[in-house]
Amino acid sequence: MAANAISFANPMPDVYDILPPPLAELDNVLAFIYTGPCHPHEKDLRRTPLLVRRNKVKKALEWLKLNHESYADLNISHENLQEYPISGCPLVYAFRMSGDPQATEALPDNDDGLEDGTSNGQCSFTVHGLVGEDLETKPWDTLKSIAIRHLTESKKILGIGHAENPESIYHNTHLYPQMFSWLFPYGKGSFDQSAHAGVISTKAHKCWMLMYHDK
Repeated sequence: MAANAISFANPMPDVYDILPPPLAELDNVLAFIYTGPCHPHEKDLRRTPLLVRRNKVKKALEWLKLNHESYADLNISHENLQEYPISGCPLVYAFRMSGDPQATEALPDNDDGLEDGTSNGQCSFTVHGLVGEDLETKPWDTLKSIAIRHLTESKKILGIGHAENPESIYHNTHLYPQMFSWLFPYGKGSFDQSAHAGVISTKAHKCWMLMYHDK
């Protein structure tokens, strides 16, 4: 089998040239729902990724502006920074009371209603959705029927929009730093850069980068 992969830009409701955004706007892009028998304790709200420390945000933005070429024109708003907590959760969270041993949205199809873990024997194995054996044993027409039935029963689906035109994968030095920012913290070192001509081939560069695929 041979296939080609293309990349599309995800739709961005807002592109900020001033960071951090006003605290009031965080609720437009982030949602936090806490499910459990009681409200989250203060120490629960101080755990990653809920923990936000104003000084850490300030230092991170200053580092990006100084070291990352895509953030060179960034404006750091100290006024917005003052709205963020010195340490804690900046979001307003929604709480849902639940006494179930497991969260309903995290239950597997074969859940038996018991709590996770075991006192003896083998550990429980959680299955979400279809596994490989189901896909291999069911013919294509059956899979299509299952998908159509899922839609006609108004069950949940996930849809992710994208830009109308794909991104160019040739001589686009910003593509990979934008897709894999953790591999390019300085926004440099991508493929097909003029500085690499005669120094390292694109093939050798990609083989080298694959060594960091799991980072």
